[in-house]
Amino acid sequence: MKVDFTLNGRSAAWEGPPITRLAAALRLDLGHTGTKVGCDAGDCGACTVLLDQRQVCACLVAMGQVAGRTVETVEGLGDGNGTLAALQTSFLAHGAAQCGICTPGMLMAAHELLGRTARPTRSDVEDALGGVLCRCTGYGKIVDAVMDATASLPVAPPAGGAVGARLARVDGIAKIAGREKFGADDVPADALWIRVVRSPHARARFTLGDLGPLRRRLAAVLTAADVPSNGYGIYPDIKDQPVLADGQVRYRGEAVVALVGEREVVLAIRDEEVPITWMPEPPVVGIEAATAPDAPLVQADKPRNLLLEGGVRRGKTDEAFATSAAVAEGVFETTFVEHAYIEPEAGWAERVGDRIEIHVSTQTPYMDRDEVAIVMRLRPEAVRIVPTACGGGFGGKLDLSVQPLVALAAWKLRRPVALVYTRPESMAASTKRHPARVAAKFGCDAEGRLLACEVTASFDTGAYASWGPTVANRVPVHAMGPYRVPNVRTWGDAWFTNAPPSGAFRGFGVPQAAIAHEAMMDELADKLGIDRLEFRHRNALRVGDTTATGQTLAHSAGLAQCLDALRPHWRKAQDEIAIFNAPGGPKRRGVGVGCMWYGIGNTSMSNPSRMRVGLSPAGTLTLYSGAVDIGQGSNTIMTQIAADALGLPVAQFALVSGDTDLTADAGKTSASRQTFVSGQAAERAGRDLRQQILRLANAGSDATLSLDGPKLAVRDGDEVRVIDLATAGTLMGEGTFDPPTMPLDADGQGIPYATYAFAAQIAVVEVDIELGTVKVLRMVAAHDVGKAINPTLVEGQIEGGIAQGLGLALMEEYLPGRTENLHDYLIPTVGDVPEIECILIEDREPLGPSGAKGVGEPGLVPTAPAILGAVHHATGVRAKRVPLLPHRLREAIVANSLTSPAKRGRQGGGS
Repeated sequence: MKVDFTLNGRSAAWEGPPITRLAAALRLDLGHTGTKVGCDAGDCGACTVLLDQRQVCACLVAMGQVAGRTVETVEGLGDGNGTLAALQTSFLAHGAAQCGICTPGMLMAAHELLGRTARPTRSDVEDALGGVLCRCTGYGKIVDAVMDATASLPVAPPAGGAVGARLARVDGIAKIAGREKFGADDVPADALWIRVVRSPHARARFTLGDLGPLRRRLAAVLTAADVPSNGYGIYPDIKDQPVLADGQVRYRGEAVVALVGEREVVLAIRDEEVPITWMPEPPVVGIEAATAPDAPLVQADKPRNLLLEGGVRRGKTDEAFATSAAVAEGVFETTFVEHAYIEPEAGWAERVGDRIEIHVSTQTPYMDRDEVAIVMRLRPEAVRIVPTACGGGFGGKLDLSVQPLVALAAWKLRRPVALVYTRPESMAASTKRHPARVAAKFGCDAEGRLLACEVTASFDTGAYASWGPTVANRVPVHAMGPYRVPNVRTWGDAWFTNAPPSGAFRGFGVPQAAIAHEAMMDELADKLGIDRLEFRHRNALRVGDTTATGQTLAHSAGLAQCLDALRPHWRKAQDEIAIFNAPGGPKRRGVGVGCMWYGIGNTSMSNPSRMRVGLSPAGTLTLYSGAVDIGQGSNTIMTQIAADALGLPVAQFALVSGDTDLTADAGKTSASRQTFVSGQAAERAGRDLRQQILRLANAGSDATLSLDGPKLAVRDGDEVRVIDLATAGTLMGEGTFDPPTMPLDADGQGIPYATYAFAAQIAVVEVDIELGTVKVLRMVAAHDVGKAINPTLVEGQIEGGIAQGLGLALMEEYLPGRTENLHDYLIPTVGDVPEIECILIEDREPLGPSGAKGVGEPGLVPTAPAILGAVHHATGVRAKRVPLLPHRLREAIVANSLTSPAKRGRQGGGS
């Protein structure tokens, strides 16, 4: 069928089956990859376009419905000559695009609204954007951008003025113009495609039948026998996850066979056409089953289902509990949580001579390079990773996904090969947040000074190790919370089950532990009649205090300042809630507070980064950064830091990011480390280049620089010396940084992190006690960030973390086989996320660039504890299992018979 229509104001023609999705036609046939595909089911809204000036999901529109009509995509918003629309400029100015994968859909939904309503209300904007999901921003800055659609970009900072400026993202224009290339966007036209056949069983043995008929139809059918070294994993000594299962599967969604061929052919093959004989076995489900004495072994070469265990011991906890005036204890459980990045795993590879090049959405290019080299039995130098734009990661794109399969197929067939996960495939196969069971006990004296804590945290690490050791090691260090506790005994262990592998997810287990320790703070404060915020302030870690690992905090411990900043908001919320609750009725309000600390970077391990800043003979100034930007803004942050260190304007910098052939290893984008670690390396690289320039010019340290093409002017007092770069040759500054840490001994004593982030948040909620529903009305977040290199980006990280923390607390529960789409698995929408006020506390960290430290994970950690504390304040119900879904809360309310104001706790002090 031939379809004639209008596309972005111009006549367009398309020919093909009329049932072809508009999204596919735009992307694959018409080259309009600005329209993104996140689910192909109308759930995420990433593919939103305008059809006759009304927003639609392009994945739900058949091309037969488009004939004679008008289609507008993000590519049509500007004037076609590079000039942005006012709405796009406003998105840049407000920091409304983070990873950028949802941005085209958001822009088109907003464009429709502004075409109908010149001055929309905030409610109008939220209604218009309600069909588009964002996992990064927390929505606030997106709504602000639409409300202020004529906003202009901030003035570019001068030399020396980049750090601390609200600079627009250096990579932002591509995101808001639809030109950013994500993993599925730039696949070569002649590429073959892979479809992976995955296990429908959580535990089974299997045999493969005659694959000859399939091989005659396809370019290749890959099985475990085709993988040179069939095992990978995060740790050098744990390569326990097969690329393709070999006779046995350990979780539902595990890869078994890879079909390689022309895209339409491989996608048309049904699983039933692949000759696999399954022999299902009873799966090991949950920590209790895994720890049972007679538990079947998930991995047969292990004596038990235990992956790892360890803890921290300091002081004499038994004696301290015996003398405590108040003791609180409880057991708290969390479930699997899905990353739900809007971009599913995607990438492609091609063989170039005796090397393999992989273009992929990833958080860790060098780790990918080394892992693929092991799988393929190649030298690491024979593997090149070229990161595409990453449409959200949050830890989920630290593990291998498409990389080994596209590499193996491209190497074998000498053709480009691509693999893009479907949404159900992504949710079935990818790593999850670890389910946890945390048993906590805290004691304090009569004045509310903490004396002791005892915490045991057990984690369901799923079928393979992934990041389980990191979680099990990190949590015991953090389990006492950001408080001064002289007597500590903590323990963490991780257990194999027949579930999807649990990996890295924003916080590495600390969010689960924080739910427990913050509940204990509330209970102790309530028992002693001390205000909950004041109790935390009294016990907050401060400079000079010693942590449970024996580390003395020498600087940058700003929790007390965070709580001080929250105090007026806390008191105001208490007063307003008392007035609201006084008449009674089915709706109750409450306020809660949550605190956190988070060690920046790897736990007790080397954590290096190397960055380079180059100045070419032509006068091109380039930052070569291996720090992958997954939406958090490291491209911009690193450029700001390097610019001020060098002494030239940030606007003169070009950027090369992530490519393992062109950049040095800056380490993985995880553990909130890039600003602190790679930022310090970038600062040193800028200073190194500056010193080279000053030596060439024989100038003093206070000299100022200016660059005009190949002419570099150095002004030293009244004297100006001009360096001709064409004759000086290429100049390259280099910087490295590895935070000073030391290993923990058998009792967990040592220096696990060089610095810690601290934060406190308060939440105001409204609970319908008859329905069990919770609406978060307001969040106020105070974060000690050391130094805000770019306040807009810092706020964006906090707001996005709060949105994910809200989901953790109230709605997100991944159930294998049941919630493998974005319709059944709920993440917060623009209507779920409340007003958020961010307060940035800058308690300078001397080791960090300009005093900065990380904020990526800290934004999420205190949110769920604050919300759950507010629910307890409103209802008297203490959540012991999250998410606190309506049926769970309603059952608890009924069980406790706490539906009248007289039976609920007092304001401020709690119940």
